[in-house]
Amino acid sequence: MTIKAIVTGHSKGLGEGIAAALLAQGIAVLGVSRGSAPQLVARFPGLLGESEADLSDGAALSKWIAGPTLGAFVQGCDTILLVNNAGTVQPVGPLGEQDAGAVLRAVTLNVAAPLALAAAVVHVRGEAGCRILHISSGAGRAAYPGWSVYCATKAALDRHAEAVAQDGDETVRCVSLAPGVIDTGMQGEIRASSVDAFPMLARFIALKEEGGLQSAEQTGESIAAYLLADDFGSRAVADIRG
Repeated sequence: MTIKAIVTGHSKGLGEGIAAALLAQGIAVLGVSRGSAPQLVARFPGLLGESEADLSDGAALSKWIAGPTLGAFVQGCDTILLVNNAGTVQPVGPLGEQDAGAVLRAVTLNVAAPLALAAAVVHVRGEAGCRILHISSGAGRAAYPGWSVYCATKAALDRHAEAVAQDGDETVRCVSLAPGVIDTGMQGEIRASSVDAFPMLARFIALKEEGGLQSAEQTGESIAAYLLADDFGSRAVADIRG
């Protein structure tokens, strides 16, 4: 059985960890990101393809989807994996301090891009089965002060996965998965916030100082295993920690 994977935001952090775990199993990966991952290209020659796209730009994303890259990549495979990993926690702060442009870019990156890519993959798949994984967050399931945009966008991914499951197409499985708290650049951004913008700042600083963050590599391996498991899709909204 031929499996191919599309991973957004593959050039760093959790996306890199997921892509590396899939590549290590011999699965061809198309990484879609604003940057490249030369370290992965060197480790897995001939197995990783990269496509540059700004997923926070709706017009650029539409152009990319309409182009030949996606259809050519998935041609001839039995199962397509789509990992919607790219995302942003910005803007952080109360509503009155949020820049409208930043809100629009965040919603495009965190919501519009995953939903559009999911639809595009199913459209070009031919006879292949699809496994769609949204990287969600506990913030999509509980509100946090200063994170109204992030909470709302992650909640949208949860609802999308639940609605796709209700469509009843057994060849399309969609899961919105909370991966836990991971030691990535996003965590660095969070710790660089002010208490006024993010009142729960001390909690996230303590997680770093007390060794409470998971590594991107280990989490990537766990997510890849979850994605490939026979029971993937049995729960539309899930948490990798159980």
